[in-house]
Amino acid sequence: MFKNLEEKEINYILKNNYIGQLGYIFNNTPFVVPITYFFDPESNAIICYSGDGHKMIAMRKNPNVSLLVSDVENVTNWRSVLVHGKFEQHFGSDAKSFLHKFSLGIKEIILDKEQTKANFISDFSSKIYKDDIPAVFIIKIEGVTGKKRLDFTA
Repeated sequence: MFKNLEEKEINYILKNNYIGQLGYIFNNTPFVVPITYFFDPESNAIICYSGDGHKMIAMRKNPNVSLLVSDVENVTNWRSVLVHGKFEQHFGSDAKSFLHKFSLGIKEIILDKEQTKANFISDFSSKIYKDDIPAVFIIKIEGVTGKKRLDFTA
């Protein structure tokens, strides 16, 4: 049976995961890529960082993005959340503050979920090479939907 997720379920999924699928448009073509994220309920935003490549160029041109986060046990037991929002790149002390919150938040999720201690961003996110300065950005949440399928008869 398919059902809509309640707001508390949506927030739980966003708060307790750190890998999602980022959707964006480049030259009228949709792209979806995996990304490490942190949900910050205080700012109602998704915090991310990236090297300065394809997706950053695309999101600067078209800031409308989405993020899909899923908890999948099997084909009949799953929950997914789709976030729609606007890309906003941050710089300077703002960027450092968001990156710090991102790092601490994900370390806590990993410790909770995986009973593993992550010491550095590179332990849980794509490596940024030493000559690259990461671009810090948020997805300012404009809307969220969630679905679930739970089959307790199996």
